[in-house]
Amino acid sequence: MLHTQSSVIDVREIAPRERHALIFGRFDTLLPGEALQLVNDHDPQPLHHQFQARSAGAFKWAYLQQGPDLWRVLISKTEPAVASQDSCCSGGACGG
Repeated sequence: MLHTQSSVIDVREIAPRERHALIFGRFDTLLPGEALQLVNDHDPQPLHHQFQARSAGAFKWAYLQQGPDLWRVLISKTEPAVASQDSCCSGGACGG
Protein backbone atom coordinates (compact mmCIF):
# COMPACT_ATOMS: atom_id res chain seq x y z
CA MET A 1 0.00 0.00 0.00
CA LEU A 2 1.29 3.45 -0.86
CA HIS A 3 1.08 6.08 1.83
CA THR A 4 0.76 9.77 1.31
CA GLN A 5 3.30 11.90 3.14
CA SER A 6 2.89 11.20 6.83
CA SER A 7 2.70 13.90 9.43
CA VAL A 8 5.14 13.58 12.32
CA ILE A 9 4.15 13.99 15.96
CA ASP A 10 7.14 14.24 18.26
CA VAL A 11 5.58 13.73 21.69
CA ARG A 12 8.83 14.19 23.60
CA GLU A 13 8.08 17.92 23.89
CA ILE A 14 4.34 17.55 24.64
CA ALA A 15 2.89 17.33 28.15
CA PRO A 16 1.99 13.69 28.91
CA ARG A 17 -1.66 14.53 29.68
CA GLU A 18 -2.07 16.03 26.18
CA ARG A 19 -0.35 13.35 24.09
CA HIS A 20 -3.03 10.74 23.46
CA ALA A 21 -5.78 13.28 22.74
CA LEU A 22 -3.51 14.99 20.21
CA ILE A 23 -2.57 11.69 18.54
CA PHE A 24 -6.17 10.43 18.32
CA GLY A 25 -7.35 13.83 17.08
CA ARG A 26 -4.76 13.80 14.31
CA PHE A 27 -5.51 10.15 13.46
CA ASP A 28 -9.23 10.92 13.16
CA THR A 29 -8.53 13.51 10.46
CA LEU A 30 -6.59 11.04 8.29
CA LEU A 31 -8.13 9.53 5.19
CA PRO A 32 -7.76 5.79 4.56
CA GLY A 33 -4.23 5.15 3.28
CA GLU A 34 -2.76 8.15 5.10
CA ALA A 35 -0.49 7.81 8.10
CA LEU A 36 1.09 9.66 10.96
CA GLN A 37 4.51 9.02 12.42
CA LEU A 38 4.92 9.06 16.18
CA VAL A 39 8.31 9.88 17.72
CA ASN A 40 8.81 9.02 21.39
CA ASP A 41 11.52 8.25 23.95
CA HIS A 42 9.92 4.94 25.03
CA ASP A 43 7.84 2.12 23.53
CA PRO A 44 4.27 3.48 23.20
CA GLN A 45 2.60 0.13 24.00
CA PRO A 46 -0.18 1.70 26.15
CA LEU A 47 -1.14 3.84 23.14
CA HIS A 48 -1.14 0.74 20.93
CA HIS A 49 -3.57 -0.95 23.34
CA GLN A 50 -5.82 2.12 23.22
CA PHE A 51 -5.79 2.04 19.42
CA GLN A 52 -6.77 -1.64 19.52
CA ALA A 53 -9.69 -0.89 21.83
CA ARG A 54 -10.79 2.29 20.05
CA SER A 55 -10.06 1.60 16.37
CA ALA A 56 -9.73 -2.16 15.94
CA GLY A 57 -9.43 -3.05 12.26
CA ALA A 58 -9.09 0.60 11.21
CA PHE A 59 -5.34 1.07 11.68
CA LYS A 60 -1.96 -0.52 11.13
CA TRP A 61 0.91 -0.12 13.58
CA ALA A 62 4.46 -0.47 12.26
CA TYR A 63 7.66 0.16 14.19
CA LEU A 64 10.18 2.12 12.15
CA GLN A 65 12.70 2.33 15.01
CA GLN A 66 12.65 0.48 18.34
CA GLY A 67 14.83 2.15 20.93
CA PRO A 68 16.70 2.09 23.05
CA ASP A 69 16.49 5.91 23.19
CA LEU A 70 14.21 6.71 20.25
CA TRP A 71 11.04 5.01 19.06
CA ARG A 72 9.32 5.75 15.75
CA VAL A 73 5.95 4.23 14.89
CA LEU A 74 3.99 4.61 11.66
CA ILE A 75 0.26 4.54 12.39
CA SER A 76 -1.76 4.15 9.19
CA LYS A 77 -5.50 4.48 8.74
CA THR A 78 -6.97 1.56 6.82
CA GLU A 79 -10.19 1.23 4.84
CA PRO A 80 -13.19 0.63 7.11
CA ALA A 81 -14.46 -2.93 7.19
CA VAL A 82 -17.37 -3.57 4.83
CA ALA A 83 -20.29 -5.68 5.99
CA SER A 84 -20.58 -9.01 4.23
CA GLN A 85 -23.05 -9.13 1.34
CA ASP A 86 -24.08 -12.64 2.44
CA SER A 87 -25.61 -11.42 5.67
CA CYS A 88 -29.35 -11.74 6.17
CA CYS A 89 -29.34 -8.63 8.31
CA SER A 90 -29.76 -5.12 7.02
CA GLY A 91 -27.61 -2.87 9.15
CA GLY A 92 -27.91 -5.18 12.13
CA ALA A 93 -31.71 -5.02 12.18
CA CYS A 94 -32.14 -8.76 11.87
CA GLY A 95 -35.32 -10.10 13.41
CA GLY A 96 -33.83 -13.41 14.36
